[in-house]
Amino acid sequence: MPLRQYHFYVYFMASRSHDLYIGFTNNIFRRVAEHRTAPAGTHTARYNINRLVYYEHFTYVLNAIAREKELKNWTREKKLSLIQSNNPTWQDVAHDW
Repeated sequence: MPLRQYHFYVYFMASRSHDLYIGFTNNIFRRVAEHRTAPAGTHTARYNINRLVYYEHFTYVLNAIAREKELKNWTREKKLSLIQSNNPTWQDVAHDW
């Protein structure tokens, strides 16, 4: 029996004004869709955070959780620098999903 391959993601969602949300999921497609249809009263709905601007893939859950915690402890400037180094125009990388 082949080994099952796992997929975990740490991601940044952003608004046009660069308000950020950092999250962790095992299904990036579903989670982005949930952010885009955020119910009223949630953080992402309040600040219109609906664009996936950066993500990292992991095969081990503990590595993904550790990375999410690491990123959440970074300064805002460091987070913005990481996003801009990989996505300088802040385009929605999930636009075609």
